[in-house]
Amino acid sequence: MVPRDRIRSEETNPDVSFVCTSDNWLDPLPLSTLFGRDAPLEVDVGCGKGRFLIARAAQFPDHNFLGIERQLVRVRKVDGKLRRAGITNARLLRLEADYSIRYLLPPQSVDTFYIFFPDPWPKRRHQSHRLLQETFIDNLLRALRAGGNIHLRTDHLDYYETALALLSARDDLQQVETFEPSDEERTEFEILFTTKGLPIGCCSFKKLP
Repeated sequence: MVPRDRIRSEETNPDVSFVCTSDNWLDPLPLSTLFGRDAPLEVDVGCGKGRFLIARAAQFPDHNFLGIERQLVRVRKVDGKLRRAGITNARLLRLEADYSIRYLLPPQSVDTFYIFFPDPWPKRRHQSHRLLQETFIDNLLRALRAGGNIHLRTDHLDYYETALALLSARDDLQQVETFEPSDEERTEFEILFTTKGLPIGCCSFKKLP
């Protein structure tokens, strides 16, 4: 087994990357080592260009934030933005979201999941690739603490209705008042879609004890 101190992340030097690196991607992440402290953890699933993650982390410095994004160019851009802004309470994982949540997040370690504008895979024959499937929700709930929240936003209303039905069918989730990001937190996708007058499907759920 790889020692826990082999997980590396820099908290204080703005010239050093906040992208997590490890010699071991099989065991759950040691979050207190990763962030250098214990604090409520919020996870941005598919953080894209980082607009939401950066604004949210800046607003809540007493929370830890983890952005998961598989595209290298996006991860590098968000990393640079975090360092230039002097934000030290966010980390980045360049991995698939499903793998990260299933294997790398310890049980009951997450206070909030944000899933904003996931790839809708609109063609019927491709819909099995959608992130929000029953197994993925199982993994979200394994990592989510009791009382923690899942917030979903998407411009694809068919995907929204499918995801809403899956979440509503769970007896360990309760629908709650929908989370609304501030103007500074709205993603580039949401700004684009609302500018065009397109509707946004959104909902929030809380994990029951």
